[in-house]
Amino acid sequence: MAGNGCNGNGKAAGVVVPEIKYTKLFINGEFVDAVSGKTFETRDPRTGDVLAHVAEADKADVDLAVKAARDAFEHGKWPRMSGYERGRIMNRFADLVDAHTDELAALDGADAGKLLHLGKVIDVPSATQMLRYYAGAADKVHGETLRVSGKYQGYTLKEPVGVAGIIIPWNFPTMMFFLKVSPALAAGCTVVVKPAEQTPLSALFYAHLAKMAGVPDGVINVVPGFGHTAGAAITAHMDVDSVAFTGSTEVGRLIMESAARSNLKAVSLELGGKSPLIIFDDADVDMAVNLSRLAIFFNKGEVCVAGSRVYVQEGIYDEFVKKSVEAAQSWKVGDPFDVTSNMGPQVDKEQFEKVLKYIEHGKNEGATLLTGGKPAADKGYYIEPTIFVDVTEDMKIAQEEIFGPVMSLMKFKTVEEAIEKANCTRYGLAAGIVTKSLGVANRVSRSVRAGTVWVNCYFAFDPDAPFGGYKMSGFGRDQGLAAMDKYLQVKSVITALPDSPWY
Repeated sequence: MAGNGCNGNGKAAGVVVPEIKYTKLFINGEFVDAVSGKTFETRDPRTGDVLAHVAEADKADVDLAVKAARDAFEHGKWPRMSGYERGRIMNRFADLVDAHTDELAALDGADAGKLLHLGKVIDVPSATQMLRYYAGAADKVHGETLRVSGKYQGYTLKEPVGVAGIIIPWNFPTMMFFLKVSPALAAGCTVVVKPAEQTPLSALFYAHLAKMAGVPDGVINVVPGFGHTAGAAITAHMDVDSVAFTGSTEVGRLIMESAARSNLKAVSLELGGKSPLIIFDDADVDMAVNLSRLAIFFNKGEVCVAGSRVYVQEGIYDEFVKKSVEAAQSWKVGDPFDVTSNMGPQVDKEQFEKVLKYIEHGKNEGATLLTGGKPAADKGYYIEPTIFVDVTEDMKIAQEEIFGPVMSLMKFKTVEEAIEKANCTRYGLAAGIVTKSLGVANRVSRSVRAGTVWVNCYFAFDPDAPFGGYKMSGFGRDQGLAAMDKYLQVKSVITALPDSPWY
């Protein structure tokens, strides 16, 4: 395990630290210091050591970024160039990201504790796929011809909403950046992006690459900082036209309130989840075990759609429990730069302590801890894959989003009971079903209140598949052409035709 012993620089022996090139704010095409001159630390979760000091944006910096974005929107060429030309620039941007895959995966590995090899084969390639998808959509923004009554003709225009504020989380810094920015660029908007304070480094690198690709100055602005200052300044700004946010339900509420109190800007929220994975008696047990392990322990459980509630039908429950414990114990926790590791550290000390506190809640409320439940190293923020049984629906570990490698494993008898249990949550982001019965799959997928339902798979994302939540998991959709809706206004144009022979 990396972190046992340090070199002369204070870094743990054997820990690879990538070169960090960009730590300033990116406003109007330039890297600049914060107006206040303040910086904040971003730390390496493998060791707890400081990776870099990053310029800390607050209201004054957000004002400058919004002004740059507004000027670029009102007077610049980005919203006025053809969708085809925007798409060409976006594809050049994607080419540059592809060319820096190793470096960018290393930044997220060191900043967020993400597995380096998965960053190279999943995170960065998925991000460029997203960017290319919307590059292809940029020249396909269509209105409609309307059959209005009377001596008129009517049609609709879809126009960019203007300046979009984008606030992204720390669990997938690269993918979340492009999930939000790509459709906004395709629509012709300009953006002010606040990356999470825990993981600001790759977003700044992407700003640099965007400029190299030919994205005009002011179109993309990146302002690292804290939610209560930089984030709040974006959501309350009178010259920001919309806000897209991924994060906690609690912060989502604050954003809606701030948007309402300011200029009633449009809001799109992708919030928390407590996703059920429902496994029926006819499932292949070994396949189901591997799927459930992936669903909760992938990315150390720091996934909004993590399958944290696993419901297993009573006929295979005992076998499933036994094999799940064995599978969890074989899931290697280690340095994310080690290709043999299955899981790295939690993103920071706060999240590490939060997960451990939830594990204590589970034990204190009467759930049985079968495996894990402890730190997995003397240094860094590593936690063992953890499985609880004897979990009831009223326990904190069954109702609250933990955002860590903690599985609540429960038993059910009937399809009706499974549906009822799956819906027994304030969230509705995703769900999984494992069964060989087409009838059961169809019935349950139509009954579970969730924005995405996976059948005999999990984490099956694609740029063409809209993604978002029901209930307190938010509203609005990322991915798919539906994602462009939050960056577009619909305008109706009706023209008098007094002499037309056709009405």
